[in-house]
This record gives sequence, structure tokens and C-alpha cells, in this order.
Amino acid sequence: MRIGIEVTAAVRQGAGIGRYVRELLLALAELDARNTYRLFFASRLPLPHALPALPANFQARRLPVPDAWLARAWHRLQLPLPVQLATGAVDLYHSPDFTLPPVSARIPTLLTVHDLSFEREPETTAPGLRAFLQQAVPRSVLRATHVLADSQATRDDLIDLYATPSAKITVLYSGVAARFQPVASPGQAAVRAQYALGAQPFVLCVGTLHPRKNHLRLIAAFYAALRHSEHNLVIVGGPGGAEQSIRAAVQQLGLQQRVLLTGYVADAHLPALYSAAHAVAYPSLYEGFGLPLAEALACGTPVLASTAPCLPEVAGGAALLADPRDEQALAAALLRITSDADLRADLRARGLQRAAAFSWQAAARQLLALYTQLA
Repeated sequence: MRIGIEVTAAVRQGAGIGRYVRELLLALAELDARNTYRLFFASRLPLPHALPALPANFQARRLPVPDAWLARAWHRLQLPLPVQLATGAVDLYHSPDFTLPPVSARIPTLLTVHDLSFEREPETTAPGLRAFLQQAVPRSVLRATHVLADSQATRDDLIDLYATPSAKITVLYSGVAARFQPVASPGQAAVRAQYALGAQPFVLCVGTLHPRKNHLRLIAAFYAALRHSEHNLVIVGGPGGAEQSIRAAVQQLGLQQRVLLTGYVADAHLPALYSAAHAVAYPSLYEGFGLPLAEALACGTPVLASTAPCLPEVAGGAALLADPRDEQALAAALLRITSDADLRADLRARGLQRAAAFSWQAAARQLLALYTQLA
């Protein structure tokens, strides 16, 4: 088969969908030497260092236009410019990032929809982006031959909100890379020093500084439950629109020395950060999968997660759960997970077992089987 895939997210995004696309490509490259993959991306940047050694059957092309231009041409203006102008002739086209471009010659298409947060939590998405997604995504889902959902919760949303036939949707869970495993004390000390975290125990929150990640309620819960404890709150994540409100909340509560914002952290440093944390808090209002949750479980760190979709599904009984909109419930859960050693030991054991269910190799095998079926 000749398989076309847009990989712009892999080039432009360090976390989230960018990591999803990179990890799947690397796993496919290990698995499949038979088919040809025709990748393209719209960016001034080259392929990232994470993808320098793709084999010869993975051919990448950089388009000399910004990705915003493609979105405007394909989805706002709906110009009938077939994706084969970028990929060349293909037998199957896979779009891993919500929207499907025009595809000529009645080629089967696969579309990945990671979540429908812009529908379920519309106030957390910028108005312009929300309006674009609410038009482009349902149109793309309708046109696609088949749709991948990151979780059963996203599959249910596609059926409920877009009346997508259930037979048209396959759930493909993300994986956890092998590097996410418990890291010994020397590695923890090095990452503490690099990010000036000190020796205090800390609760870790990993996620882009986006309103949907619910940092403001987490900070309020931390203030209510742990301001008199020795714990700090460490928030890891790049900018996402909520930075100013987060910093303002920290200052208003007088937590400048207790809430530490590291900014974006390279993937290579995350296992040591997870391992060094006393607990991980993941209070999102909505997720499609929640990679940080699965990664924290794989590192043996006790996790406090939200009850919102789809985190209970991913946690599989291996995390302490709390209502993300209830600050008192979050505060009580924070106090419990940081003070109850027996609970942490139980969560650590269950988390390691649950994390073994998620691997990029298994995801790649499932995806390759679906490619074969569709083409």
C-alpha cells in the first residue's frame, strides 16, 4: 500500500497531538517495512529530532506554505485541491488531526478525532477556533470512510453529537513509551536541580496551560488543602491561553513560593519528574485520552484524576477520582493522596499494572490492520 499521512502536528507541537503522531510513526516504522508511507507537513521547520531515522519506506515532504494556509484553503474556502498534490498517488489517506482535506479518485480515508471538547466544553476553546472546528470536524467525519477515536468516551460523543454510525468508528488507545518507567533517586535529583524544584515534596500537574486543564480550580484546592503542608505544586506545560489567569491566581493567594511553573518540559525529562512527584494531579474538565495520566501510572506515581470523560476509562480503577468542578472535593482528594501512605502504595501497584495495557506497538499493530482492511 501507499499510505498518505499529514504530519504537521508532529513537527509543530511538542505535546498532545504532536506526540501522538510522532509515537505512532515511530512504532509503525519499527513494524512495517512493506508499505510506503508518503508523509507531508506544512511548516518552515524540518522534521523534529524525534523523527530523524525513519526508514526508506517513509518519505517526507515539506510544503512551502504555512499550515494556516492549508486550513484556509481546504476548510474555510473549501477549495477542491486534492491532498494527492502533496502526497502523490496513494491507496489510502489518513488524517491524524481532526480534519480531512479533499481526496480525489475515491481513495478510502481514515480520520482521527481525538476529542470533542470544543462541543462539550465550548467555553474553554477560543471563539474563532471553536467556530472553525464546529464546521470543519463534523463535515470531515461525514466524509471520512472510517474514524478513529482516542477512547470509548470520544466514540460515544461522535455517535451522540454527530450521529456517526457506530460501525464507522474504531477506538485506538494511545500508548505509553518505554522510557516512562520509575526513575531512581539520582535521576530524580538531577531533574529537581534542573528545574529548581528544591527538596520539598510536590504534587505534579502536567498539561498545556489551557482553560480545559482546570489549573485554577487545582490551585484553589491546593490552597485549601495543602497551604500549611510542606508540599509544593509543580505545574508543567507550555502556553495555552490561561497563563495570565494562572499567574494572577498564584499571586492573589500568595503562593508564589509554593506553586512552581516550569513551562514546557522536554519528553526526556518527564519520567524523572513523574517519579520524583509525591503524587500527580490531573483535574481536566475533558480529555480524549489523557497521555499524562497513563504516563504517570507507568512511572509508578499515585494519581488523582478527574471524573470527567475519559479519565476514569483510562485509569481503569488505578487512580483516585474527584469531580473537577468541585473545589472541595479536589481539596479533600489532594489531602488524602498526600497524607495516606497506604493509599499511595496501593495506587502505585495498580497504576503500574494498568499502564501495561497501553503500548504504541499495540496501537501501531491495530492501526496497520485497519489500513489493510480499508485499502
